[in-house]
Amino acid sequence: MAYFEWADDLVIDGGVIDDDHRRLVDLVNALHTATSEGRGRDVVESILKELLAYTADHLRREKALMASIGFPNLERHKIGHAHFTEQLNGLYKKFQLGSITVASQLSTVLRDWLSLHIRRSDKEIRVFLNRKK
Repeated sequence: MAYFEWADDLVIDGGVIDDDHRRLVDLVNALHTATSEGRGRDVVESILKELLAYTADHLRREKALMASIGFPNLERHKIGHAHFTEQLNGLYKKFQLGSITVASQLSTVLRDWLSLHIRRSDKEIRVFLNRKK
């Protein structure tokens, strides 16, 4: 069983945003598997690098979607995105400085992002999209 399972309450747009979120679930599970097997340190750098690139692309797509539909909470949503990006950058810096706790910290950050941001903040986008239909 995976550490984090994709669920219907994570569905936002039935398209590219969900595809991005599924990729994040895959990365969380890959990190968890590696950490469980004692290989967290071995994979954390590659996962962090992928996350930083992924996050920039995903957040750009999500902001574009919100702007295109006239989402009223765009500015508040962007603050959450900035905080997440800062967390990832901070963890990458800690990793580069030799911290041995980055894998577990990253796992927690990603779990919380999936559980809290996507299931709450991004869900507002889903509700707004459904109202526009």
